[in-house]
Amino acid sequence: MKFQKFQPGLIFMILVILIMTACQPQIAIENTPSPIVATEIIKTTTPTLEPPRSMVICLGDEPLTLYPYGSDSRAMWSVLEAIYDGPIDTVNFESQPVILKDLPTLENGGAVTQAVTVSAGDPVVDVNGDLVLLVKDTIVLPVGCQDDTCAIKWDGTTELQMTQLSLSFTMLDGLLWSDGQPLTMADSVYSFHLAADPSTPVNRYHVERTADYSSTSDTTLTWVGVPGFYPQHFGDLFWIPLPQHAWQSKTAAELLTDPAATQTPIGWGPYQIKEWVSGSHIELIPNPNYFRASENLPVFDTLVYQFLGTTADSNLKALEIGECDLIDATVSLDEQLVDVVEKSNLGEIKAYFGQGPEWEHLDFGIVPASYDDGIQMNSDRADWFGDLRMRQAFAYCIDRQAIADRYFVNRSEVPTSFYPPSHPLFDGSLSAIAYDVEKGTALLEEMGWMDEDQNPSTPRIARNVANVVDGTPLSINYFTTQSDLRVLVSNDIKNSVAVCGIELNVLNIFPSELYASGPEGVLFGRNFDLAQFTWQAGRDTPCYLYTTKQIPNEANMWIGTNITGYQNPDYDQACGLAQQKQPVDPALYMEANQKIQQIFAEDMPVLPLYYQIKIAASRPDFCGLDALDVSSRSVLRALETFNYGENCKNP
Repeated sequence: MKFQKFQPGLIFMILVILIMTACQPQIAIENTPSPIVATEIIKTTTPTLEPPRSMVICLGDEPLTLYPYGSDSRAMWSVLEAIYDGPIDTVNFESQPVILKDLPTLENGGAVTQAVTVSAGDPVVDVNGDLVLLVKDTIVLPVGCQDDTCAIKWDGTTELQMTQLSLSFTMLDGLLWSDGQPLTMADSVYSFHLAADPSTPVNRYHVERTADYSSTSDTTLTWVGVPGFYPQHFGDLFWIPLPQHAWQSKTAAELLTDPAATQTPIGWGPYQIKEWVSGSHIELIPNPNYFRASENLPVFDTLVYQFLGTTADSNLKALEIGECDLIDATVSLDEQLVDVVEKSNLGEIKAYFGQGPEWEHLDFGIVPASYDDGIQMNSDRADWFGDLRMRQAFAYCIDRQAIADRYFVNRSEVPTSFYPPSHPLFDGSLSAIAYDVEKGTALLEEMGWMDEDQNPSTPRIARNVANVVDGTPLSINYFTTQSDLRVLVSNDIKNSVAVCGIELNVLNIFPSELYASGPEGVLFGRNFDLAQFTWQAGRDTPCYLYTTKQIPNEANMWIGTNITGYQNPDYDQACGLAQQKQPVDPALYMEANQKIQQIFAEDMPVLPLYYQIKIAASRPDFCGLDALDVSSRSVLRALETFNYGENCKNP
């Protein structure tokens, strides 16, 4: 050990202090008790810092890119929900502004129509909704005309006025990008030009129908449409802002592969990317400039997207052992649907289900293509479904609810129209025909389909059935794909209708064969008796799927969606009203949609079977995800509010 040496001055001072102390007078100390003085003990507490909280989301797929114009995958949008909040969300099929003060409407003055004069060579939208250059004989809707009943064929010389729509959008004040730079309407205009660039792989339907898109200030913007174009949803005409200040030195083509756009895009949402480990995870941290930060959002200090693949088993195991807090709907949880439901019922996990918007249906070949030149009873196939009673008999003879319950564990209903139950246009007053073998067989016998051998294992025989040769057995071809579920369902339907004396010859074929174009294709060539497949409902009415104009045939080069050949003028008229190209009265619009669904349910050109379902799952103490919205681009739309544990009880 090393000692320090004392300095001479220090020794002298110590001696002086000792001498002075010895010279002080001595004080006698009496042996009396000292008074007790109460002292206050002040306890100081050190605040306990809560450990950083994290949320881990198991994602079905690793995104290929996070550039909004580089892909349209569900996995990408699940991540981008953390980067961008909005700008417009879809909630139960209706648009809701997020970073806009409101959406333009005719009522609030944000949407304005005016009459404009158009001349030869001007871009216009014609009566069919196609973008064309105005020339002689172009059929258009003049000012004041709302549908094709008042359309005119332009003579090439008469002054023509058409309706032009303009929309005004206003952004919230004070928005910032996550790097602290102001978010302005110029960023949306920049995004529009990127979308319009030929090298950007996006649908340019709305871009092409835009006459002008410009910002009038940092927070206001105006869209002007091509004359004759009137969109159903005005929010579709606002382009998602992209950071012009950060990306403007790159071309549209370069942004498709630039890491700043594809891997670490900046946004205005609740989180910003910290790192992306390919094949493993993406880690995000809160955006300090989030416009809802004053609401203590986002909730978590760290957000992680974990990539465990689409298979249900590995993701469920990760959820059970606490390696993830939420399983996104991009994971194929339907593979383990029974387990998901059982674990949810036991309280081991929390499961979320949504129906649609995809719906499975069995289409009747009411008018096959071979009937287009008239029915030839000796050469054409039998007229199986021209009589509504036959279509109704199928509905009675198939236990559709049992099929839906069996394969979707009571989580899917039998559709009554083409809308899911959460759709604002869904008509809840309609009900599906219930399973009733007696009613089904009674209708068959009423038509002339007889069970002459009293053997339910053999098909019925035609006796005086309209457009069917006597003695024809009720043996029908049934086309669908080779997917596991369709193989099972088609077999169930075959066994179900057999009880009524209907024989089905199930043909499970490749999708490329089923969906091949006409005239040779099964569906679009109208070369089938029965066919099972899926359509999807969106925000707009899909009534056009079954209009007369949509019947694929030689005249329209086999382009159309009404593969059944169904025709009803009342249905066509109601659908036309619901699809008017210009403003319609909201009450009339709802009335038209109700009529469409009622006619569809009564005429039954197809037999709805079940809704496809979407599934997400979480730890049992999770909150913030109350329902699975099938219309949103991702189930993570409100992820900034997600929480779990004790914080769910006291948010």
